[in-house]
Amino acid sequence: MGIKGLQGFVTKVCPDACTMVNLKEMAERHHINHPDFPPVIVVDAMSCVRYWYTPESWVCGGQWQEYLANLENFIEAFMAAGIKLVFYFDGVVEEKKRDEWIKRRLQNNKEIARIFQFIKTHRKQPGREMFVIPSALPTFTRFALKSLGQKTVCSLQEADFEVAAYGLQHNCMGILGQDSDYLIYNTSPYFSIEKLCLDRLVTVMYSREDLCRVLGLSMTHLPLLACLLGNDIVPESLLEGFWHKCLVIYPPKNKSYSRRTNILLAVANYISKVPCSYGSLKDLEKMLPLGSDKTLLYRGMESYLLPGQQSPWIPPNVTNIQMFSIQQETAMCQDKEIFQLAKEQHIQSENYAIFNILSNGEIECSNSLEDECDTEIPGQALIYRPARQHIYSVLLASGKDGAYPLVKEWFVYFGNPLQQPELVQPIQPPVPGGTPNLKTLWFAKGPDVEKQRYSTFLACFCLQDMMEELQALEAPVAGFCCLLAYLILQVNSLSLEDLNAFVALILCLKGKAAAQLADLQLAQVDSRAVHLGAVFIRGLTTLLMANSACGFPFRMDDLMPWKVFDGKLFQEKYQQSHRGCSLEELLEGNESLYAPFQNLKSLICKACVVKNRTIQSRQRGNGIITGTRQREINPRFQQTHRTSFVSPYRNQMRGFLWRGPQPQGREYRSGHPGRRRFEFPPRWPR
Repeated sequence: MGIKGLQGFVTKVCPDACTMVNLKEMAERHHINHPDFPPVIVVDAMSCVRYWYTPESWVCGGQWQEYLANLENFIEAFMAAGIKLVFYFDGVVEEKKRDEWIKRRLQNNKEIARIFQFIKTHRKQPGREMFVIPSALPTFTRFALKSLGQKTVCSLQEADFEVAAYGLQHNCMGILGQDSDYLIYNTSPYFSIEKLCLDRLVTVMYSREDLCRVLGLSMTHLPLLACLLGNDIVPESLLEGFWHKCLVIYPPKNKSYSRRTNILLAVANYISKVPCSYGSLKDLEKMLPLGSDKTLLYRGMESYLLPGQQSPWIPPNVTNIQMFSIQQETAMCQDKEIFQLAKEQHIQSENYAIFNILSNGEIECSNSLEDECDTEIPGQALIYRPARQHIYSVLLASGKDGAYPLVKEWFVYFGNPLQQPELVQPIQPPVPGGTPNLKTLWFAKGPDVEKQRYSTFLACFCLQDMMEELQALEAPVAGFCCLLAYLILQVNSLSLEDLNAFVALILCLKGKAAAQLADLQLAQVDSRAVHLGAVFIRGLTTLLMANSACGFPFRMDDLMPWKVFDGKLFQEKYQQSHRGCSLEELLEGNESLYAPFQNLKSLICKACVVKNRTIQSRQRGNGIITGTRQREINPRFQQTHRTSFVSPYRNQMRGFLWRGPQPQGREYRSGHPGRRRFEFPPRWPR
């Protein structure tokens, strides 16, 4: 997570350490000097997502098709210059960094609360100065880059160490990111993503050598400097007394400098007089108030030591404990074959959250754009917990007494102080015939196993009875309907208008290009729709987890947001539905969508009837009629959003949403000859 103030110090006080470079020219020189090795830049993806997300709208849940196009343009710019990219993502929050992770999550909660207050006051999106990335953006970025053919790695520890190690071991042309830790590691050159001009491929390269020259230090001093300034291992709170001592010995020479800059210069001066030896490091540890952990400074120093490197501060016979190696004996999963496959899929960005659960029974989820004042919609962490409990049961074997090990959840939601993880009990999903074991789901082959994977996936969401209908749909639409049905069953405040908005979204999104969605203009932004958009996107990550656990009954690409969601389009459909617009307007005048609309609604409603869930009509219109106009309504669309919904259509989505050719005249039966597919047409009183 970097060293506070170091990046700004380099920019303001060491301008010679900041050089504008042309990456294409550097690649050409690299190719001449290393003809057998193509120029490679290793990318710290987590520090780049803010740079990549440039769509104008960010608050509505994400403009996913626009974002995917941005990533494609980014990759093409480097490919045109002959540069290969390797992307690294954080795959875990290390225990030593948990406190900092919690601190940032709680701060983000305050920022999100201010965003919702702004939306409610002004009915529009805040300016970029309040920007937060859309919910789950890093997760879906990982899969997006993989789908675009890029080498994408999910780390087994904090990604910055693995990025620096990869750059060193593979003689990479450089590291692209925005983390001052890359000024400390002795690795490839460090390029700034914030300063990158993509069309010309020029950016700033930060020089460790020039930084050392200004500070009067050598490269071997930099890890000690990072630790004595405070980093993810050595907290700043333990260093205040030491900083004061340094400032007394080396008082500020330039009164215009900030206190942080003066501290940095004084600490560097102090370090320059300390002999580079393990004994000196031990003396420093005794001087600092490290409490019971006297090895804190030593561990902080060691964390910057890359594979194959040695340091005068650390005895040469000590191996680097930073290289992450999970002992099979301590893992939650004792089956070596399953554990190894989960690990490989994790590293290759092929599964989601599975390895973390199997290795140490722990999982975390960062902030979402949720309105803490909206008490009608629970936090997404709570909405999807029943599904996660089923997924944990699929993944973890029960003990001899039938009890499952508890899973530690660090999920951010309003009311959770994050003081300790919540211990969550796995619960067996209602799979017909019982839950198959993990080896069957992951390794067995054949049509019967495929059916087991699908039914287990649906059972995680208590929708196993909907298998025949969902399998008949195109995979992305089936995943969408599974999630929507689960949401409506879990959240009682979701109304008929909300259902209409979601169904219209999936239908109208099909065939729309990224440019069309970018051109869509909203007259206003509704805060509840913002909240629902974030909840839905987090639901997609729950689908990814279930899909990974059940042996991939879906292709992961079929569960991606750019296939089923667009933030602005959902806002538009939500507002139209809650204003009571006609079905014609909701479906953009497209008659061919009428039957699919009725059928998808019927499918969702059938799932609700089985669970005795009554969907009430509850318009939340605000009286603003911008964008509506009087027009002659086509007779086909005269049936508007009724409170009593009965579908007169059967199999009329053929060729649009159904998966593959649909058998002619196929009847959907429920055990009684001649009975129509939707046996109990639901009716909802207004």
